[in-house]
Amino acid sequence: MPAEIPAAQVLGVSALNRLARETLEAGIPLLWVGGEVSNLTRASSGHIYFTLKDAQAQVRCAMWRNRAQLLAFRPENGMKVEARALVTLYEARGDYQLNVEALRPAGIGNLFEAFNRLKEKLSAEGLFDPERRRPLPRFPRGIGIVTSPAAAALRDVIATLQRRCPQLPLVLYPAPVQGADAPARLLESLQQAGRRAGSDGIDLILLVRGGGSIEDLWAFNDEALARAIRACPVPVVSGVGHETDFTIADFAADLRAATPTGAAELASAGYHAARSECQALEMRLTRTMQRRLETLGQQLDRCALRLVHPRERLRRAAETMNGLRQGLQRAMRTQLERSAHRQAQFAVRLQNRRPDPARSKQQVDQLGDRLRRAARSRLDAHRHGIAALAAHLQHLAPEAVLARGYSITRDAAGNILRSATTAGIGDTIHVQLAEGELSGKITGKR
Repeated sequence: MPAEIPAAQVLGVSALNRLARETLEAGIPLLWVGGEVSNLTRASSGHIYFTLKDAQAQVRCAMWRNRAQLLAFRPENGMKVEARALVTLYEARGDYQLNVEALRPAGIGNLFEAFNRLKEKLSAEGLFDPERRRPLPRFPRGIGIVTSPAAAALRDVIATLQRRCPQLPLVLYPAPVQGADAPARLLESLQQAGRRAGSDGIDLILLVRGGGSIEDLWAFNDEALARAIRACPVPVVSGVGHETDFTIADFAADLRAATPTGAAELASAGYHAARSECQALEMRLTRTMQRRLETLGQQLDRCALRLVHPRERLRRAAETMNGLRQGLQRAMRTQLERSAHRQAQFAVRLQNRRPDPARSKQQVDQLGDRLRRAARSRLDAHRHGIAALAAHLQHLAPEAVLARGYSITRDAAGNILRSATTAGIGDTIHVQLAEGELSGKITGKR
């Protein structure tokens, strides 16, 4: 109790309860408490509330959902248990209670602790990871059963499989399921089943045993057996104990069944579902065939209504032919009348457009005279133009220029000299005149 609180100070009820809770939680460590369960209630939230009592006293207990969902058994009223709990106080009502962290059946503390340690170890290694679990074959060729030949679980499994899929071959790999040598014998039988799976024609193994105490089921909490289950070449289904019993083999198996019978049902689920599916398909096929037959019957009835006696068909065909002949005759008469009318119209139009040779001859003569006059006029104009061009060309011709007293001077190579600088003293030159040529040498330049 804190020494600082003055004696005259008045505490509220909430403060008092909070102080009492803190004092209880700080003063009493986490501990194990044993007793009998009574007044057990499972809330919809997942929390568990119960009373733990002995012959002289009782205490309220609460186990929160995150802890309750880790329980390996189902607590019931009247069950002797041991609770690892923290002493506290529920402030809202001032009730002294225990907050339970873990719960185990009384008298098996050491086994339960060993179970939890092994479970935590293998879980940390990833042995229980859901990703490592293999799917079961829907239609197994054969099933191997690892259990004791004298076990009631074997009879339950065989009876279930014979009822659900009697054609399925079963192979027993015997091993004791209880006793000191049970873990080693179970391990040996499981490994033998895995090695002989191909030759024995099995592709699924059931590891089963009936219910019992934790001591009775302890052979299935063996670490080597758990590792052998994961290493087995074919999927393994565990069906050990009752629904509330959990073993390490259940966590290591590819699928856990609540009971041996449940394991057999899971193994034969594909065949059992196939039977229902086949029945459903049979019903669908029957309904489909009935609908098809009804449709074909209706089509047959409609075809029967369309059937006509050949004599009636011939009579109808003759009537159709007569109608077509009359129509063709009417169409031909109409077409001939239209052709005659069009021919008369063309004759009138042709008559109106027939040419007059006398009038056309006069027009042709006039056009001929005009054409001849135009041709003569055009020829005269061309002659005058050509004469003018010839006179102009004659005026511009080099010979006409030379006739006016000009000359053309060339060097020895025949090139025309246009400047005195292009010829030197002593070079030979040729001078072309209007009549004849002169040759000489240059004796001087200006």
